[in-house]
Amino acid sequence: MKKSIYILLLMVLFFFSCKKSDTLTSPTENKQTETAVSGDPLPSWNDGALKKDIIAYVEKVTKEGSPDFIPTESRIATFDNDGTLWAEKPYVQELFAFYRVKKMVEAKPELAQKQPFKAVIEKDKTFFEKGGDKALIELVAATHTGMTEDEFETSVNDFFKSAQYPGKNIPVKQIRYQPQLELLNYLRANGFKTYIVTGGTIEVVRAISQDFYGIPKDQVVGTSFKYKYDAAKNAVQREAALDHFNDKEGKPVGIQLHIGQRPVFACGNEGGAGDIAMLTYSQGNKYPSFQLLVNHNDSIREYKYQEKDNASLNAAAKNKWHVVDMQKDWKKVFAE
Repeated sequence: MKKSIYILLLMVLFFFSCKKSDTLTSPTENKQTETAVSGDPLPSWNDGALKKDIIAYVEKVTKEGSPDFIPTESRIATFDNDGTLWAEKPYVQELFAFYRVKKMVEAKPELAQKQPFKAVIEKDKTFFEKGGDKALIELVAATHTGMTEDEFETSVNDFFKSAQYPGKNIPVKQIRYQPQLELLNYLRANGFKTYIVTGGTIEVVRAISQDFYGIPKDQVVGTSFKYKYDAAKNAVQREAALDHFNDKEGKPVGIQLHIGQRPVFACGNEGGAGDIAMLTYSQGNKYPSFQLLVNHNDSIREYKYQEKDNASLNAAAKNKWHVVDMQKDWKKVFAE
C-alpha cells in the first residue's frame, strides 16, 4: 500500500512536468494589497452571493451570544495549497524536483550521464515509462532524501529565492491568489487559526508559508517522509520512504494527526478530487461549518480545466458547498 502511494506521488511530480504548460496571464492590475481595504474585508472579491455568504458566516459564528457562536479555540480553517492558494499548472513541487536535479548535476557533472538524471536533463519521458516504478522512485529518492533537514531546508530556500514560474517568467510569489490572501487575513482578524493542508511535501511548503501566507511552519500539514535521528551529527535525517501521503482520504488523517480537531472552515479546489474528503470531514463538525471549492474556469486570467468525472463539483452540488466561480467572483486573480 505504501509503495503504491509513493509511486502516485512520483507520478504527480514527473509526468505533469512532461505536459505542455498552459500560458499564465501575468498580473497587471493594481499593486498587491495583502490587507483588506478599510470597510471591505475582501476587496478583490466581486460583490455577490458568495462574498456575502462568507462575510455572513464569519459574522454569525464570531458574535457573542449568537446561537451559531464558535469559541475561538474551535475556529480552525484549513486550506489546500496547489490550485487553492496559488496556481498549479505546473506544480511548484515539480519545479523544485527538477531544480534539485540541476543542482546535483552541477555539483557532480558525472550524474548527467547516469539515470535517472540523464533522462530529466534530456526530458526523456520514455525512460520513465519503460523504467516504471523503479526509475520514478530512484528519481525522487535521489532529489528529496539522503540529507539532513537543515540541508534540505537550505535547498528549498535557495530554490524560492530565484524560482520563476514557467510561461511568463514571473517570481513564484506572484502566482498566489490575491482574493485568497484577503480571505486568510479576514479569517485571522476574526479569531480563526489558518492551516495549509496540502498534498505537497510539508517541508517545501513550510519554507514559504509564513512569508507567502502569514501561516507559521507549525500550521502546515502535508506529505511527509520518514525521518531518523543521527546522533553523531545531532541532526534529523530524511529517508527514502514516505511516512504519510496527505491527499484525498489522507487529508482528514493528516488534520487529526497535526491539528486534532475538525476544521469549521475548509477550502480546496476542483482539479484532482484531492479535497473532497477534507471538505466532507469539515462538514461533519458539531459547529456551523463552511466549505469552499475553487473552480478553475478562467482561461484568460488563469487556466480552465476540470476533472473528467467532475467529482469535486458533483460533491459540491450534492453537499451544498460554496463554489468560487473564478470568472465572476474574483475581481483579480494574482498577487503582485
